[in-house]
Amino acid sequence: MARKKTATAGTPATVALTRAGIDFTVHGYTHDPRAEDFRSYGEEAAQALGLDPSQVFKTLVAEVDGKLTVAVVPVSGSLDLKALAAAAGGKRAQLAVPAAAERATGYVLGGISPLGQRRRLPAVVDSSALDHPTVCVSAGRRGLEIELSPTDLIGLTGARTAAIGRG
Repeated sequence: MARKKTATAGTPATVALTRAGIDFTVHGYTHDPRAEDFRSYGEEAAQALGLDPSQVFKTLVAEVDGKLTVAVVPVSGSLDLKALAAAAGGKRAQLAVPAAAERATGYVLGGISPLGQRRRLPAVVDSSALDHPTVCVSAGRRGLEIELSPTDLIGLTGARTAAIGRG
């Protein structure tokens, strides 16, 4: 996969990938500002880019026993909070308050990337990512996705893999 740089690609996520020497491709699309439900951002990206929704992953920030944790799951499904808690070594998980997620990551909802976060949070990537040669995650802003190998994503984030997605 060729590293593709564009004028819009200068986000903390793309900078982190470049510094790490990881090959990636940036895909841009026009974000519809009417799609303001954070649950639909990933689906919008998959549709706009013509990608299989099982290959496009959304980044969610949750609290596991009070500690912020990143969950990366396919946009075609949802996050299993009990499975995330278990994978993160905790007992209880709930989605983080949006303001806390934005403050910790440095990104806005709909553009939270698992890469290049302001404060590196523990991460769990759904194991289905390994079923694909490449996956897409947010590049750090709405309308911008990064395509990279799942092993590079897991390695750079220091993530664990577990079956944390459902549906």
